[in-house]
Amino acid sequence: MSKVRVHIAISADGYVAGPNQSQENPLGEGGEALHDWFVKLKAWREPHGRDGGEVNASTPIAEESLANVGAEIMGRGKFGPPGGGPWGEDPWRGWWGEDPPFHKPVFVVTHHEREPLTLSDTTFTFVTDGIEDALEQAREAADGKDVYIGGGADIINQYLAAGLVDELEVHIAPLILGGGERLFDGVGPDLKLEQLRAVEAPGVAHVKYRVVR
Repeated sequence: MSKVRVHIAISADGYVAGPNQSQENPLGEGGEALHDWFVKLKAWREPHGRDGGEVNASTPIAEESLANVGAEIMGRGKFGPPGGGPWGEDPWRGWWGEDPPFHKPVFVVTHHEREPLTLSDTTFTFVTDGIEDALEQAREAADGKDVYIGGGADIINQYLAAGLVDELEVHIAPLILGGGERLFDGVGPDLKLEQLRAVEAPGVAHVKYRVVR
């Protein structure tokens, strides 16, 4: 059976984005540095049409995170723009230009209705009936592959609190952000995790958990 998976970079103090997120600074102050380890990898650079890149202990982790994913769910916070609200007459089309890097169906959980948006080979479907409906649609679209909960923190926390996540991998950067969007906010003590592995790599530590039910 397909899994519901989360892979998220976090700071040492538990934030997945820094304070004062904006259209000019989508991950907040200091937040871009959470992914320094990732964007240096050949495994990231090649799919984005860039030469070079490192091969290190993070490489198999990154490759695994991208493998066997048939659909992604994200919150309005990840799709943008910051501040949310109604879409308006000239609706936001995401951060990624006309060729988004997803190459699979993406389901955006939002309070505001909107027709699907297709850019290249990615179709964004906007779901207003909550996280369970988004997961049902994503599972169908994934056609037996895994469903990836892509962020931000709020939507991941909702799925964790609802007991709908099977695996969680956090990529811990040696970085203190001091504020922003925190993983596990509002999740509560009922979430039980079993550690599956811990991998030390340049500029990051990867810890993978199974959610115990």
